[in-house]
Amino acid sequence: MKNLKIYFPIVITALASQFSFGQEDENIGSEVVNVVKPYTPTISDAFKVKESPVIDDEDNTQKEEIKYNIFSFPVASTFTPAKGQAAAVDKEKKERIFSNYATLGVGNYGTVNGELYVTHNFGRDSYLGAMLRHLSSQGGIKDAKLDDNYATTGLDVTYGSRNRDLNWNVDLGVKRQMNNWYGLPYDNIVFDAPTIESIEEKQIYNTIALGGKVGLKDSFFSELTMQFKRFSDDFGSGENRFWIKPNFDFEVMDSKVNADFVVDYVGGSFDRMYAVDSELKYSNVIFGTKPNFLYQQDDLSVLIGAGVFYTTGKFNGETDSKIFVYPNVKASYKIVEDVLIGYAGAEGGLNQNSYADFVDQNPFISPTLYIAPTDNKYDIYVGLKGKLASSVSFNVKGSYNNDDNKALFVSNPYQHNSVTNNTEGYAYGNSFDVVYDNVKTMSIFGEIKADFSKSISLALNGTYNNYSTDLQAEAWNLPQLKIGANLDFDITDKWHAGTNIFFVGERKDIVTIQIMQFPLSAFEQKTITLDSYFDLNAHVGYNFSERLSFFLRGNNLANQQYNRWANFPVQGVQVLGGANYKFDF
Repeated sequence: MKNLKIYFPIVITALASQFSFGQEDENIGSEVVNVVKPYTPTISDAFKVKESPVIDDEDNTQKEEIKYNIFSFPVASTFTPAKGQAAAVDKEKKERIFSNYATLGVGNYGTVNGELYVTHNFGRDSYLGAMLRHLSSQGGIKDAKLDDNYATTGLDVTYGSRNRDLNWNVDLGVKRQMNNWYGLPYDNIVFDAPTIESIEEKQIYNTIALGGKVGLKDSFFSELTMQFKRFSDDFGSGENRFWIKPNFDFEVMDSKVNADFVVDYVGGSFDRMYAVDSELKYSNVIFGTKPNFLYQQDDLSVLIGAGVFYTTGKFNGETDSKIFVYPNVKASYKIVEDVLIGYAGAEGGLNQNSYADFVDQNPFISPTLYIAPTDNKYDIYVGLKGKLASSVSFNVKGSYNNDDNKALFVSNPYQHNSVTNNTEGYAYGNSFDVVYDNVKTMSIFGEIKADFSKSISLALNGTYNNYSTDLQAEAWNLPQLKIGANLDFDITDKWHAGTNIFFVGERKDIVTIQIMQFPLSAFEQKTITLDSYFDLNAHVGYNFSERLSFFLRGNNLANQQYNRWANFPVQGVQVLGGANYKFDF
């Protein structure tokens, strides 16, 4: 058919040509033409031409050998190629790190804040460091009837060594802390001027601590930490605390095995009890271990173990000993690599309490406390964490916690002198006691962290708690809701700023109410609700040079006159400005 398509137009063209030639001369004469047979064109049979025809000539199948010849000859040229250069890459200036710094700031309310940190290396391995801190305020809280100034000064010194196989350090710390029981409940009780003048509201705490740490690499004995602390106050109270915590880490059948041990002793005395003029002595020692092993396979990681503790305590001569067993199980699973991780666990432990720890939480407690450990039977939790984007991470967790003998702060009652003969500066309803109860807590926690760039970071977090108690009417001074937010950002290369906001929900407490003044005073205990509050803080800084920078900080910028504790209002707007200087010896 292919050849037919080619020949058919040729024939038609030929016929057309003859027809056209026959029409050139119209006068063809009178010659007679006899047509014997009419012209009948025919088309020959079409045949297909093979795409790869067979060639019979064997000589043509022989491959021709081709020879290449290069005729080279010199060419005169003055061209000189330029040397290549690498493209320039902009590098950030490496920030210089200084070993020492000094900070000093002053603000309203007569506030002074100072820090000095110095360190020095001896040879390649040894070092010596020291930190001196001071924070004080002259007070000035609105409507405070008693002195409300405070001051804290501390010095920490450490000496240690770091090398390839062994790290160790020895620490020495001393601290002096001065506070006042200024939270006089004058809204509920009538105090005359002579009574207010007679109150000695000052309290001073002194701490001296000596400790150390030893760490070994490539050894089953991985770490040992220990500390001895002496804590005392101006009311004859004294407490000794000593603990040692060795840690062992090794492998058994391709599984990591870890064992934590602890020996924790606390013992001390108070000159008197709150309502009874009698000495109070206490001591408690805890022996415990938490062995566990880690199982890992693909995206699953499981830590399985248990805690065993033995405690023996003594209170005013009475001795009590117990054994406790706790769960210690943790698990995590990578649902989507590092983008989405689920985790759960059940943990517990015996937690040592001490006078020094209570002061750190609430400096307005009275030196008349009963000290005992808290039995954290179990803390069961399940959560989910991961990333919403490359720079945004999240964490949500729900938990159920069961604490026996949980310590709660509650306001001390006003002591009528004719009954208790307690005229100390903390006996006017202006201090706090510690009570213990079995508390179960259901919690929901969530947080989001975002690092939008090296210059901007944001963090949001919130916790909701629901408490249930056995003996006490409420979980005193424990808020149901806590919310916090932090934002830090760089304005320019020289300027940076940030803000911090936190919200604390309502709390319950018991205070003394005066119900009758004449002819005889009468008092009763009443449950109150402390209002929720929020606090707005902000700071801005300017880097004058790599060594010198200036800062300005503001606290309670919303000027909220809230009570952190019952009858203890905080300072209003606080502004602190100062400078920081970095240096090397």
